[in-house]
Amino acid sequence: MAVVYLGLGSNLGDRLKYIQDALKLLERVVTIERISTIAETKPVGGPPQDNYLNAVVRITTILSAHKLLEATQRIEQVLGRTRTVQNGPRTIDIDILLYDDMHLHDKDLTIPHPRMFAREFVMTPLKEIDPNLVQHLTQGLA
Repeated sequence: MAVVYLGLGSNLGDRLKYIQDALKLLERVVTIERISTIAETKPVGGPPQDNYLNAVVRITTILSAHKLLEATQRIEQVLGRTRTVQNGPRTIDIDILLYDDMHLHDKDLTIPHPRMFAREFVMTPLKEIDPNLVQHLTQGLA
């Protein structure tokens, strides 16, 4: 079983419902262990847009990183995610932040997520659910 951290975000429509629905759909394919507080955050990058609701989830899974990516992208599609504008508004966004101790960079997936360390809306909820992990990760950056 792999230990994985996912970032969830929504800034269109009923943001809380999209996050809750994404969690319900995730439960069909992974085991959810911990969920951070869902917090409202300002958008980072992209065109002008409404604030997000963001959370981080710790899961365990037997899925490979690429199979998990396929599953999260299917959930995004089911919940109406369209990819028309880079970093644009979205009903739901599910990012694989960390997958065990894996370091991966290919055309489809980069782990750890390449911008997670610069994003407070990722690091704060990650620290909430696993403060030792964040301390370990940030020591490696120093």
